[in-house]
Amino acid sequence: MSTHPHAPASAASVSAGCAVAEEDLHIALPGSEPVKARIYGGRLKGAAAMPLVLHFHGGTFVCGDLDNGRNVGRLLALAGARVVSLAYPLAPEHPFPKPIEVGFAALEWLHKQRVKLAGKGAQIYLAGEEAGGNLAAAVALVARDRGHPPLAGQILLSPMLDPCAGTASLREASCADAACKWATGWQQYLRRPMDATHPYAVPGSALRLTDVAPTLVLVGPDDPMRDEALAYAKRLRTAGIDVVAEVLPATSQWPEALYQPDDPGCPACGVAARQKVMAFFEARRAAAATPPS
Repeated sequence: MSTHPHAPASAASVSAGCAVAEEDLHIALPGSEPVKARIYGGRLKGAAAMPLVLHFHGGTFVCGDLDNGRNVGRLLALAGARVVSLAYPLAPEHPFPKPIEVGFAALEWLHKQRVKLAGKGAQIYLAGEEAGGNLAAAVALVARDRGHPPLAGQILLSPMLDPCAGTASLREASCADAACKWATGWQQYLRRPMDATHPYAVPGSALRLTDVAPTLVLVGPDDPMRDEALAYAKRLRTAGIDVVAEVLPATSQWPEALYQPDDPGCPACGVAARQKVMAFFEARRAAAATPPS
């Protein structure tokens, strides 16, 4: 498979000292049209291998694009990663399982390109926010079930994991219109009632979570997805998965603040979140370097 540059590399227009190189491209995947993507971060010649992240932008399955994912792409790059953000197909035109199929094919492409993109020995991660967090969690389950590609971890930011979640955080943070936004997204994504029982569609209700990639879960204190995300982290931990789950302090309007591509500060993407991601990368690097006992 090959990539075809869609636009020349350029410096992201962010605050001084936080510029991140960006490059748009198309990824040729088997059995489908080329998929748009955007690479964040550059690789220095002779530098050690970098974390390599496949990122799924946020939204509610029916909306969102690469620009909406820019803040998180930059956050991951500033934490030391090379990031490929994917413009996955949206519902209702492309309901479950199409976005997951495309996401897994992109993961396989990323694995084949890993040395070129991030250096020999680069570890591969999945990441996503809101609906993108759902897709990251689902693709991690697919990779686990198929035994390939190997994942170093997954990073879930306010993931939408369960259409039936009637959590306190969802009730407290949502007005009627906002609650409808998520409900409508789920209805458009799931083609029929039986889809809601499939673990790839609804990772939050997956019955088997053993051997899933190590996981970082980040939510905000007033986050509508806070409770279901933390519940998923707890279930992963019970299944023996290495999990770090954090409610970030001093953040507000999360996850909406993640989707403001022209906000140079992005308070929700600030120092605390970046430090958590950097620590997660470092822990996974150290774990890979430690020989099994």
